[in-house]
Amino acid sequence: MQIRKWVWVTLVLGVLVAIGFLSYQFWPSDQAAPYRTAQVEKGRLVATVSASGTLNAVTTVQVGSQVSGQLKEVLADFNSEVKAGQIIARLDPQTFEYRVNQAQADLDAARANALVQQAQVAQVRVNLQEAQRVAERNTELVNKNFISSAELERTRATAQALEAQLNSAQAQVVNAQALVRQREAALAQARVELERTVIRAPVSGVVVKRSVEPGQTVAASLQAPELFIIARDLRDMQVEVAVDEADIGRIKAGQRVNFSVDAYAGRRFSGEVRQIRKAAQSAQNVVTYTAIVSAPNEDLSLLPGMTANVRVVTDVREQVLKVPNAALRFRPADAEPAPRIRGGGRDAATATQVYSLNSDGKPQAISLKIGISDGSFTEVLSGELQQGQALIVGLAPTNASNSSTPARAPRMMF
Repeated sequence: MQIRKWVWVTLVLGVLVAIGFLSYQFWPSDQAAPYRTAQVEKGRLVATVSASGTLNAVTTVQVGSQVSGQLKEVLADFNSEVKAGQIIARLDPQTFEYRVNQAQADLDAARANALVQQAQVAQVRVNLQEAQRVAERNTELVNKNFISSAELERTRATAQALEAQLNSAQAQVVNAQALVRQREAALAQARVELERTVIRAPVSGVVVKRSVEPGQTVAASLQAPELFIIARDLRDMQVEVAVDEADIGRIKAGQRVNFSVDAYAGRRFSGEVRQIRKAAQSAQNVVTYTAIVSAPNEDLSLLPGMTANVRVVTDVREQVLKVPNAALRFRPADAEPAPRIRGGGRDAATATQVYSLNSDGKPQAISLKIGISDGSFTEVLSGELQQGQALIVGLAPTNASNSSTPARAPRMMF
């Protein structure tokens, strides 16, 4: 009987302990704070604009052919260092040599014809002078009544005809000389085309692309076919950054830039904004503008075509009060909508509100004017805030809503 009594007592005590444990585990605590908070900080704030772009040489020259023909030699390859004027390819010159020979023969013929015309002029001039002397002599004879007036008129007509013939011959000489100059120009053009069969590097640099092979035929019609692309100086490169239209107003020439490339994880490169191009680019209703960023490349580690992840430093503030951006986004359920926060450009100022806990543990609004932002914190320009003051950034998680913390099952003890 005594043993049965102790068994019942033990069972009752076990049930009471289990009920107490479960109540402790699952009963909501009135002491738990319903909000998460973060402190107001003071320090350095750097506003940036993030974008991406492509690395390219500052000067890239496309080398083509001004004449058509078959490539006889290709003397430059990828990564070849070339000097200005260096021969990098040759076209088969045979056709152009024939054209030069033909133009030379035409010029020789034109010059010979010019000499013939000049000889004719000289001959006609001699005949004219002789006719003029005869006419003068006949004039004296007519005055002395040695010959008739008809004979004088005949000699004068002969002299006039020879004078007209001289003018025609002189015109023929001018025409022949013009033909000579025309043939000289044709010869010069044929020689230029022959010279163009030798492809030379227009600038000193590195061949970054070769598009042709020996034996290939190139056709120069409306535009010159591309043979090579030469980067003038890979030690001085640039990043062509596509900046969103919402951020382009914050970009200025001379701003400091940091960027990285996927090829060198953890390494940071630096440069500055050189130019902002006003030509807009639109793709899928997204408007961007191109900003040119310098990219010094003394060790030649950067290569054309690499994608650069760029951060442009638009503003820097030292030792300013700054609040977490989460505090700017928090609004109690019964709060009025706050003004929209503008981007963090220089001299930007926007009125907004944050909330702290009063003595009763209730949210209390604090009006602020804010400035630039780095994405995590925002500058406080004015407002009743102090360093270290706690601001509400969100609701505190509860056991029922916090799925990341599994409920613990009670452990029965006997």
